[in-house]
Amino acid sequence: MALFTDPSSVTHGIQLAVAPVFLLTAVSGMIAAVAGRLARIIDRARVLEERLQGQAERDAPALQELARLRLRGLLANSSIASLTLCAFLIGLTILLLFLGETTDFQSNRGAILSFLGGVLCFMLALACFLAETVLSTQIMNFGQGLRR
Repeated sequence: MALFTDPSSVTHGIQLAVAPVFLLTAVSGMIAAVAGRLARIIDRARVLEERLQGQAERDAPALQELARLRLRGLLANSSIASLTLCAFLIGLTILLLFLGETTDFQSNRGAILSFLGGVLCFMLALACFLAETVLSTQIMNFGQGLRR
């Protein structure tokens, strides 16, 4: 396997690898957003658990909210896991595209499969994120109980 056959191949390899980097930027932004939501879920669950520990009788609405928070946390964790796998697969795509251009290594099929896998993981993460946000807004009554 010959490395770096000529400078134009290296340049072309870098150009090919730049396009998936934009997807990596989107993935990192999504991880930050979902991690922020997960932190808020955890903080709210801690408040509810502390409140429940001080009570002799179980508060049914608080227990119901904890169950929803548990589901939201699971969805957020699933989204972060999918985004992390997506980032790994996109990184692998970049590596395979670069190696395919700069060496004799035949990596076209691998690059296609890793890119499609990354996009699929990104879509799965978006679906988990959407489900989590829908659940988060279902908890709220937005002042409807205050109207007379």
